[in-house]
Amino acid sequence: MPYKVLVVDDSSFFRRRVTDILNKDSELIVIDVAVNGQEAVDKAIALKPDVITMDIEMPVLNGIEAVKQIMAQAPTAILMFSSITHQGAKSTLEALDAGALDFLPKKFNEIAANTEDAGSLLRQRVIQLCHKKSSLRSSTRTLMPAGLSKNSLLQSRAMSQNGQHQEKRAVLARTLSNNSVNKVKLPAEVFKRSSGKDYKLLAIGTSTGGPVALQKILTQLPKNFPLPIIIVQHMPAAFTKAFAERLNLLCQITVKEASDGDILKPGCAYLAPGGRQMIVNGQDTLAKIKIIDDNSPRIAFKPSVDVSFGSAAKVYSGSVLAVILTGMGTDGLEGSRMLKNKGSTIWSQNEETCVVYGMPQAVSVAGISEFSLPIENFTSSILKEIQHG
Repeated sequence: MPYKVLVVDDSSFFRRRVTDILNKDSELIVIDVAVNGQEAVDKAIALKPDVITMDIEMPVLNGIEAVKQIMAQAPTAILMFSSITHQGAKSTLEALDAGALDFLPKKFNEIAANTEDAGSLLRQRVIQLCHKKSSLRSSTRTLMPAGLSKNSLLQSRAMSQNGQHQEKRAVLARTLSNNSVNKVKLPAEVFKRSSGKDYKLLAIGTSTGGPVALQKILTQLPKNFPLPIIIVQHMPAAFTKAFAERLNLLCQITVKEASDGDILKPGCAYLAPGGRQMIVNGQDTLAKIKIIDDNSPRIAFKPSVDVSFGSAAKVYSGSVLAVILTGMGTDGLEGSRMLKNKGSTIWSQNEETCVVYGMPQAVSVAGISEFSLPIENFTSSILKEIQHG
């Protein structure tokens, strides 16, 4: 039986084109379309599709509100189509906050031409979501920590705009300290003794499902986290700045989109900018970030986990704790191998909590990953390892 897909868009042209692309794969069948968010909610409940492709800007009910209602009434794997703008990025992050699992840039020219690459990517992403049980979202559906109110966010944003970063951190710290997510206790089987190693860098690589996974980890880190953090999340160029800003608002640590020349500092996370490569260079006592353009056809991802991890291996040798989270493909495998060969430690996310078990599976099957952990247990395990608890 083919997987059932509901296509939601207020553009008749886009609905027709997406339907044609998806129906070319024998594993997929578009069972219906919806022209606005309210119709999407009604048909999701009635038809129970395996996956929904959802536009954001629609009449009657927009895509974000539609996602919220669908996840509350008929949880379904949802892929968002997003415009390549800063506002589009912010809206997409809100949709992921609401419960959507993945997104793709809404490139009308590619869809109009029905290019093989664009069509293949769309089909691949939809099939991957079909393979993932929608019940996953019952535990990972929100990007915003429970208990963090809109007023707290607005207050924090205002303070940030006034340059009062310390006060902002204090407000968030008080809110997060009362949040049950900070009191997660690890089951005995995932507890580990600290290896006793001295670490100088935390490196994280992820793709599909990464925004939710990253926030689960980063929002639990204390303000005085003793290591710098580099993050590679597969995202378009317009998205990474908005994502970094969002994380910075929610986290006690500082999060920023990496810039050329940034000096790696403890308690600061540097997110690789979309469309470019982030390289670590210098010495482990004074490491800097170099941002470069990359037109090489050999490297599919920009940014690439392999590139950033590989450069970190040259600078930090065996002093890196590297984490591979949910994502499609194998990016990060070779970079993790380079780190492992230098003596660094690699952990991966377990299959049950991944949106797509591709990147973590690659390092696990290769014997590179030392531990495979549920996403909820990463922060506690990281803190235990680096603090030698």
